[in-house]
Amino acid sequence: MIDVQNITKRYGHHTAIEDVTFSVAKGEVLAFLGPNGAGKTTTMRILTCFMPPTEGTARVAGFDCVEAPMEVKRRIGYLPETPPVYHELTVTEYLTFVGRLRGMSGSSLTSALDRSLEQLQLGSVRHRLIANLSRGYRQRVGLAQALLHDPPVLILDEPTVGLDPQQIIEIRGLIKNLAGSHSIILSTHILPEATAVCQRVVIINGGRIVAEDTPEQLSARLRQSEKISITIKTPPSDCEERLRAIPGVMNVFPGQDPGHFVVECTLGYDLRDELARLIVSQEWGLLELKTVSMTLEDVFLRLTRHEEGMSQPQEATSGILSAPEPSAREATP
Repeated sequence: MIDVQNITKRYGHHTAIEDVTFSVAKGEVLAFLGPNGAGKTTTMRILTCFMPPTEGTARVAGFDCVEAPMEVKRRIGYLPETPPVYHELTVTEYLTFVGRLRGMSGSSLTSALDRSLEQLQLGSVRHRLIANLSRGYRQRVGLAQALLHDPPVLILDEPTVGLDPQQIIEIRGLIKNLAGSHSIILSTHILPEATAVCQRVVIINGGRIVAEDTPEQLSARLRQSEKISITIKTPPSDCEERLRAIPGVMNVFPGQDPGHFVVECTLGYDLRDELARLIVSQEWGLLELKTVSMTLEDVFLRLTRHEEGMSQPQEATSGILSAPEPSAREATP
């Protein structure tokens, strides 16, 4: 549904993005992640036909973004970070105006308007001026205009900014429900949001793609050891040394709370049984034992940390770059 091949955008001597390639399948939700200035907005502007690439091609629903921009725009719903709403209009007036710009009229416009109001739960404020709405409701109105013409492709830039926790849950649920019938690119700085609603993640840094895969696969490929979190009621003074003596244990890091330790083990080894057996046999009091997974936040920081040499990424293997293991300080939760 979306196919981006080797796009580059230069402004004079400055290169905003370079050789960016990725695709979004029909019905897929893709998270587009990157620090400020990484090139996310530039890529989205090219996909929405706001500006052309210097090099490369971008196609949406089979139409080239440079050669057939109007066809692309008919098939895209776009929500920029700041919703494009007119404060002097009511919600109904604004959505009606947007619908007419989209070439809709009559019963088709009425039904589309009612559907969008229901999807975004805007019925109670449909006759209120947008200027008098909260930021959260304005965000919903912006999302409603993106969905109004039921486009096959949605490009959402920070769609939950300004929403309260309940509204965030509702919008995330809506995005998940739209998956399957819509292809969605979701740009976000909220990494748990990407994990919650997206099947695949693209991470961009320094204008280039540094990783592309599912959150689970990204974690698996970057992980170079197993980590187990344990909490002991009455650990002895030599607890770290005795845990470290278990075959397969690479290191033991004390946690912030008393009795809490993170045990780093050789990749592929599950030492939970051995750890539990030692703690229980010594009657130290085992309060908690669990594996520590690598979060999307860990992956993101590893791939975008300039001091780790990631600012000039090289060609990725299997969709992800190799990266060094975190220090002992970083390994401790």
